[in-house]
Amino acid sequence: MSGHSKNRVVAVTGASAGVGRAVVREFAREGARIGLIARGRDGLEGARREVENAGSEAIPVSADVANAAEVEAAAEKIESALGPIDVWINNAMTSVFSPVRELEPAEVERVTQVTYLGAVYGTLSALRRMMPRDRGIIIQVGSALAYRSIPLQAAYCGAKHAITGFTDSLRCELNHQESRVRVTVVHLPAMNTPQFDWVRSRLPRRAQPVPPIFQPEVAARAIVRASHRVRREVWVGGPTVEAIVGQRIAPGWLDRYLGATGIDAQQTDEPRDPAAPDNLWSPVPGDHGAHGRFDDRSRAESLEVRAADHRGWLVAGSLALLGAGWAAWKAV
Repeated sequence: MSGHSKNRVVAVTGASAGVGRAVVREFAREGARIGLIARGRDGLEGARREVENAGSEAIPVSADVANAAEVEAAAEKIESALGPIDVWINNAMTSVFSPVRELEPAEVERVTQVTYLGAVYGTLSALRRMMPRDRGIIIQVGSALAYRSIPLQAAYCGAKHAITGFTDSLRCELNHQESRVRVTVVHLPAMNTPQFDWVRSRLPRRAQPVPPIFQPEVAARAIVRASHRVRREVWVGGPTVEAIVGQRIAPGWLDRYLGATGIDAQQTDEPRDPAAPDNLWSPVPGDHGAHGRFDDRSRAESLEVRAADHRGWLVAGSLALLGAGWAAWKAV
């Protein structure tokens, strides 16, 4: 399904902040009518105003994607207000920064419910509507961490891996049924979003994305583009390509490398405020927008177009770089 977004209805989970908020803005610029799904009412209202200021229409729905009934009710409300959903984007997520040995079972369950089951429930609600019509696009917002896990985010990495496995099964079934419903996964690099100010953390210092960091608009452009030109997967940015390819050819080397560097890479030099609120169980009040606090360190452009359209030479280049790194490691 391609063409302009002017007459399309798009549903976005996690629409109130971060990548989801940037996606909403990008679709609004194209004229799409947008169903906004998130927990935080302040962010939802901010997103609604932005869509309307862009000359389009939005309906905010406060829902927890970890609850299947709430997701289904949100889908029903969006279609009642805006019409049949053409594009459904599963973007909502949460995480806990913690060594595995210190994780609480309830924390792992919650991260899994929001990040993995939220995508499953969104997919099911979308399929209930799209399959009878034999049209529609489902976009899973994935991550380089869906293929290459890093320390301190085991629950989140596990959930992102699970989305990839679930989606692969769905693709097989859609192919078997010769369905025109399409599904794609857009895998992202480290993003400059507000989550690093509200993520639950046991780290001694403030959390940060693993550099290099990209602005959320980079992700938004790739996701909107994927809704026009559907591919099996889209790898956004050179670091995502390197992580995915590296995991395929040298996973043991990456285990050692990330064990040596991955802890410090996810922390700034500032001490963490242990009294700061987190959003694991409830949203942090306020409209936090799309950007985090790393604007001065974030890239506004990436290899997204080349990663989507010219993956062959990128993979070849990544293999060469990884080969050189492996040789250097062995020589030490």
